[in-house]
Amino acid sequence: MLDESLLDAPEALARADTRGLLRGVAESGARVRTAVRAAAESGLADLKPDGRPRALHIAGSGPTTGCIADLLSALAGGNAPVSLIRPTGALAAPGALLWTLPGWVGPLDLLLVITTDGTEPGLSALVEQAYRRGCAVVTVTPPRSPLTDEAGGRHGLVVPLAPTSYEEVPEDQPLPATGLRSAPDTEPPGTLWALLTPLLVLIDRIGLFPAAQPAIQSVADRLDRTAERCGPAIATYSNPAKTLAAELADTLPLLWSEGALAGAVGRHFARALAAVAGRPALAAELPDALTAHGTLLAGAFAAGADPDDFFRDRVEESQPLHARVVLLRDQPLLGNHSPTPAARELALSHDTAISELEPSGGGVLESAAELLAITDFAAVYLALASGERS
Repeated sequence: MLDESLLDAPEALARADTRGLLRGVAESGARVRTAVRAAAESGLADLKPDGRPRALHIAGSGPTTGCIADLLSALAGGNAPVSLIRPTGALAAPGALLWTLPGWVGPLDLLLVITTDGTEPGLSALVEQAYRRGCAVVTVTPPRSPLTDEAGGRHGLVVPLAPTSYEEVPEDQPLPATGLRSAPDTEPPGTLWALLTPLLVLIDRIGLFPAAQPAIQSVADRLDRTAERCGPAIATYSNPAKTLAAELADTLPLLWSEGALAGAVGRHFARALAAVAGRPALAAELPDALTAHGTLLAGAFAAGADPDDFFRDRVEESQPLHARVVLLRDQPLLGNHSPTPAARELALSHDTAISELEPSGGGVLESAAELLAITDFAAVYLALASGERS
């Protein structure tokens, strides 16, 4: 059950937020600015490549790696393919993971290695593989880590990971509100931007997507403004993140997206709901979502599914999950080719509630930043206002 009264009690939220999750999301803009400086100091901003790489390959041990690959693929468009190198291993622990380059990767390709740890033997081995094949490597990793020495020693470009300003929490400390313990693959909010920002500088330099310093500064400013709109002191009725958290309580969110960037945000939101709030969610892109999730709207998760005796006492019983559609768009509706009206019609025809998120204008980077910030805040609010709290 969601304690909605907690959402409008900033001091109680602060007490419940023992891991500094809200502060981590709010500092995303600052992480962008720090990461830009780190990229400049590493020489990334002065890079003068001979041309575009044939393909980008991304590898990393953190849960944000998939989102970063999604975002870069959406931004690059048809200029170059972006592929995610998925790890293998008997355990999920970073030290047990292995990465392997596809057989066709060679000197024309670029490998991006991103990590908040830097001690993973599998990533060091991947850098060695790339070196043997003549593949260029750019690494974002904590300074003075083993991976820094490995990548730098192989004449790769190493960008130091922008640090966070809030204190780290021991791994065995429970997550707030959910009672879940921190898993080895959890990352503090804001980590996404510390890892992604240097890569935005890079794709600008190699000509895949225009992301010069003014554009990245606009992203930081948009993240700051969104943090002001979604902060703990802003009441639920005018706070889009708190409103979304309240709407998603006791629901199975169906995250339907329109646009490649919105699709990346939807998949990231599903991961955040699971990792931060301990809630299931399903993400799909429109128009495929209409067929992929259509049966859910009429099945066991429908609004009126399995009606019980009206007079039965339900005070001590948990409420069943009902589907709720969340429509994510990275741009305003254009013309008659948008699948969003059909999505609304399908949901309403099954009496399914709808939430909608659309950025408040600006470039594609700013739009993605706003959607990511709102959904990250919503996942944290849902975690803090749900479950047992000390």
